[in-house]
Amino acid sequence: MATEYKVSPFGGAVNIRVRVPGSKSMTNRALLLAALAEGDSTLFGIGVSDDSRVFMEALTALGFDLKESYESDGSVSVKISGCSGNLPSKKTSVYVGSAGTAARFLTAMMALSDGSYEVTSSEQMKKRPMKELLEALEALGASFDYHEEPYAFPFTVTGRKHESNIDKPIPTEVPLNIDKSSQFLSALLLCSPMVPEGFTIRLTGTRDALSYVRITEYMMRQFKQRNGGYSASEEPCATAPSSEESYSSGERKYAVQPNSSYTSQDYHVEPDVSAACYFYSLAAVNGGKATVIGVNRENTQGDLRFLDVLERMGCRVSTDADGDIVVSRDIGMHLHGVKVDMSDFSDQTMTLAAIAPFAKGVTTITGVAHIRGQESNRIEAIVNELTRLGVECEELPDGVRIIPFDEDELEKRMEEVKEIRIETYNDHRMAMAFAVAGTFLPGVIIDNPDCCRKTFDSYFDILTCLRV
Repeated sequence: MATEYKVSPFGGAVNIRVRVPGSKSMTNRALLLAALAEGDSTLFGIGVSDDSRVFMEALTALGFDLKESYESDGSVSVKISGCSGNLPSKKTSVYVGSAGTAARFLTAMMALSDGSYEVTSSEQMKKRPMKELLEALEALGASFDYHEEPYAFPFTVTGRKHESNIDKPIPTEVPLNIDKSSQFLSALLLCSPMVPEGFTIRLTGTRDALSYVRITEYMMRQFKQRNGGYSASEEPCATAPSSEESYSSGERKYAVQPNSSYTSQDYHVEPDVSAACYFYSLAAVNGGKATVIGVNRENTQGDLRFLDVLERMGCRVSTDADGDIVVSRDIGMHLHGVKVDMSDFSDQTMTLAAIAPFAKGVTTITGVAHIRGQESNRIEAIVNELTRLGVECEELPDGVRIIPFDEDELEKRMEEVKEIRIETYNDHRMAMAFAVAGTFLPGVIIDNPDCCRKTFDSYFDILTCLRV
C-alpha cells in the first residue's frame, strides 16, 4: 500500500481523454434493486471500488448469488439472482465498512425483512449519521439492539416481519429528517416494496437537496416498479416523483403504494460523473481540454451541475462527435471566483475548493453544512489543507470562503515552496481534489492515497499515466 503520492505539475495546457469507472452511487442502487427484483439481473459497467465490494460481500452474506465477469471492453459486470424481497439468509453477520450506501440501504432492507442480523462497520462509519433512518425503521416495526452507542453501529437488527415483531402495529405515515443525509430517504424508497401494506414518508427537516434521491427515483422506474410504486399526497407537498419540478412549500410527502415490486433486467450503469469532475478540473486549473468517455448530457447524476460552475468560472463546456462532454480553457483566459450554493452536488465542494486558489476573485461555497458529518468533517478539512497550501480562507456556518493567491504570491510559491504534505483524513474526495491543485502547484504530496479505493481505486494510476 502506498503511504504517499507525489503529484507532478503538468507545467502547461493538458489534452486529456480518460475513462472513469461506473458510478458508485448507481452501482450500489442497482445491486439493491436487482436483489429485490424477481429473477436474474445482469448489471454492466459497475463501479468496482471498496464501497461496491463491501456491498456485494454483504449481499453474499445475506444469501444472494452473485457472479462477476469481465467484458471485452475491460468493464466488469455482475449477475445477481433476485429474491422478490424475501432475504435468503434469515440470520447472519453483515459488515458494511465505511460505505454510506451499504450502511443505509442494506440496514433498511434487513429491517424490513423477517430475519435477524448482526451488523458491524468501520470505525469511521460508527461516527456517521444513522439515527433518523433507524428511528423511521423502528416506526415501521423493526427493532434494534445497540452494542455500543445508541443509534450507531454495531447493532443487531430484527426485521419487522420477524416472529418477535410481527404483531407490532404499522403506521400509515412515517416522519423522516434527511438534513444530515438524503440516503435515508433513498433507503426507504428503494426498499419500499418490502412493505406490501404501503406507507407514506413525511419529510420533517429543511433540506431540499435531492439530486441523489432523483437518481433513486429514476432507477426505481428503470427497474419497472409495478402496481403504482409511490406518488405525492394531495396535500401541498412534494410533486410526483416522475416530475422534474422541485418541492413546493408546505409538507413534503412520498406515498408508497401497496403491493409494488421490481422487474429483473439487464442494466447498464452510467460512468461516475463525480469521478469525471476531477479530470475536467485538471483542464480548468492548467488550461487545455479534458474529455471523459461516456459522460454526456443524458447522464442523470447531480454532479453534472458542477459543469455549470466551471462555465461560470471561465471554462468552455461542449460535446465531441460521440456526444462526450469536453471541458476546456484557453491559457489566456483566467478563471473567475464564484459564489455558489452546492447543497445539491456537495461531493464537488472539495474539488471547487482546490480550484478556487487559482481563480481571480473570491469563491464562496454555501449550502453544505451537512458535509461535516461525512467521511471527514469536510469543511474543517478544506480549511486546514487550504491553509497548509498558503491559501487564505474562512469557515462559514454552511460552507467556506476562499481568497485566491494574487499573481505575485503565486509566482513566489511556485519558485520557493519545495514540499506541501496534504492530509486526507482517510477521505477519498479530499485526496482526489487536492491532487488537482498539485498538478499546478509544485511540491504537493498526498498522504494515504489508497483511501481512494473507496470509490476510484485507479485514480492515481490514471493521474500518473497522464504525465507519460
